[in-house]
Amino acid sequence: MPTQKLQPNTLALTLLLTLLVSFGPLSVDLYVPSMPEVGRVMNAPGSQVQLTISLYLAGFALGQILYGPISDRFGRKPAIIGAFLLYCAASILCLFSTDIETLVTGRFLQALGVSGSSVVARAVVRDLYEGKHASLQFSTMNMFMGLMPIFAPLMGGVLATFFGWHSVFIFQFCAGAATVLLVVFRLAESRAGTRISPLEILRSYGIIAVNKAFLANMAVGALAYSGLFAWIVGSPFVMQTIVGLSPLGFSMCYAAACSGFILGGWIGTRLVVSHGLDAMAGIGATFCAVAGLCILVSAAVGIALPVTLTLPMGIYFIGLAILLAQSTAAALMPFPKQAGTASSLLGFAQQFAGVIMGTLVGYSLDKSTALPMGMFIAAAGCSTMLLWLMTRRVRAAH
Repeated sequence: MPTQKLQPNTLALTLLLTLLVSFGPLSVDLYVPSMPEVGRVMNAPGSQVQLTISLYLAGFALGQILYGPISDRFGRKPAIIGAFLLYCAASILCLFSTDIETLVTGRFLQALGVSGSSVVARAVVRDLYEGKHASLQFSTMNMFMGLMPIFAPLMGGVLATFFGWHSVFIFQFCAGAATVLLVVFRLAESRAGTRISPLEILRSYGIIAVNKAFLANMAVGALAYSGLFAWIVGSPFVMQTIVGLSPLGFSMCYAAACSGFILGGWIGTRLVVSHGLDAMAGIGATFCAVAGLCILVSAAVGIALPVTLTLPMGIYFIGLAILLAQSTAAALMPFPKQAGTASSLLGFAQQFAGVIMGTLVGYSLDKSTALPMGMFIAAAGCSTMLLWLMTRRVRAAH
């Protein structure tokens, strides 16, 4: 008897889509607590270890461009399955790495694979839901996604502390293989593939790239998203080197901050239908700006402590969860037939912003102060708020 496929508007499908969207960030959060140990074992400076994050983001950004058109051409399920097979193979390469160059290559390939799950899952939501219902679905997914950054760094900290950094990649391989089985047997195809020529793909990208509302929503989301990666890259060294926390202690603070994503997702599910997408995006942008300024002030006056960094970053996560759900739904809304391609471009912009931010923070880290990290998080939050204000007329007109 064939296995029953998951149906729209069910909790089980929402959880599976949440897993697919969050798998890329999950692979970052699991690995982050191991970064100092990787540097010691491989005798690599912090700037080189940081490349295992920055080039991961680069691979994730590049994959976003590829998988959307692939899913439009061959269908959503084949694209997701192929993405996870590459991810599992790359996890094995990371596991057996003996130098930082091989590990960086493995991380890049990991990201190139798992990026497909994120971009195609967003396209599946657009296939199945419209307008505020799509935003509600994204908000619900964000609420559950908030559990991932809590679970992942704690799990990563436990694995790194008691079993060493290799165990992180064993876990990632097993998780990837299990997800492939879930997709094969439980996920229904939401959009059958259609014949698309390379010229038609380029034409689709051109149509999407000149839509002013899409560009505005994409830019607002990407700016807010970049602040997250200032935290991802900077916090392991700030919290463990400057503040003096253990990998497990850092993981607990990291998880506490990420719990804001749950609250932000919950707020989105409660208010988006009554307040609308744009107003909720503005609320999210305000949270990000205020939180970024609080972190900057804390670092500038020299009181970089677990609570003065973790609490404001938790507020930033609240705003990010609210804003991303609204900006994503609004950006994809005009493109029901090109959801995969639009999702690709949207994801690429977010990850590219993360690459730039992660690289800047990585090369600005100072062993004596948290100020560089604070400056970049504040810049991301405040510029998000400013851009949301500047583009309101454009988004309203479309």
